[in-house]
Formats: sequence, C-alpha cells, structure tokens
Amino acid sequence: MTATASAHEAKGAALPLATVRELNAILPFFSSQEVEDLLPYVTQRTVAAGEGLLRDGDPADFLGFLLAGRLAVKKETAFQGKYILVAVIEPGGLVGELAAVEKGRRSATVVAMEECRLLLLSHDAMNRMLVEKSALGIAVLKRVIHVQGHRLRQASERLSWIL
Repeated sequence: MTATASAHEAKGAALPLATVRELNAILPFFSSQEVEDLLPYVTQRTVAAGEGLLRDGDPADFLGFLLAGRLAVKKETAFQGKYILVAVIEPGGLVGELAAVEKGRRSATVVAMEECRLLLLSHDAMNRMLVEKSALGIAVLKRVIHVQGHRLRQASERLSWIL
C-alpha cells in the first residue's frame, strides 16, 4: 500500500450494527439512526503509526471520521522536508472534510501518531448520500461547516497573537 490512502484503497468490511452504540459515543453529533444510515456509505480503515493518510497536493477524494488514535496535521515549511505541526486530530474529529463538497487537492499532510481507525466517506458516496438520504447528507455537511468554522476561529486567534 502507498504512503497515503485513497478512497479506492480504503476497502473494508461493513461495520456490524452492534457497533452503532460505540460509534455514537465517538460521534455524538449524529443520532443513532444517522450512524446506522451512514454505515452503508463508509468504509473502515486502519492506519499504522507513522503511516501517511493524506499528502499535501494529492487529490481530495474522501473525508474521514477518526474513531481511535491521533492524527498529526502537518504543513511543509519553506525548508524542503521540514514540517510544522498545524493540528492534532483526536477521536471524533474529521480529517479531509472539504472532500465532502469539492474534489480539489489536499492542503496538508496527515500522518498517524499512533494506530488509528477511521470511517472514510468518499466524495462519490457523499454525492450518492445527498440523493438517497438527503437529511443524512445535510447532517454530514452541517458537521463539516461546524468543523470548518471552529478551525477558522482557531486560526484567527492564532493570527491575532502573531500580528
């Protein structure tokens, strides 16, 4: 497997419905019914410690819900091969969330700090969900907006300290 994951590499067995309660504890922003309805649209992926999940500049074709472990979000500096830590994503967090709305390019590199388990939602599955289960698709998009708003506020706070 390559250093980064893509949606087509992220094949996994469907999660059993018995895990809905566990998923609800990790993803409390979704109801039990929404978690159950989400399962057919996602794949499960395990990422080993030190393994790359996303690489800056790669196609953005999936988003991930982190179930276990921690992910480091890094951005390369002006010194090639040197990175600055931008964020640490904890269980319940989203990664690569802009892929829900656009197929652009990744804007950062994400590496597993320890073994991680994720649910991956491809861009195409998101589009299918919006047609087949529009209320669920809207719930996912609301979460993406919430996360983006939070990250924008954090970035503004950091900038205000620097400037």
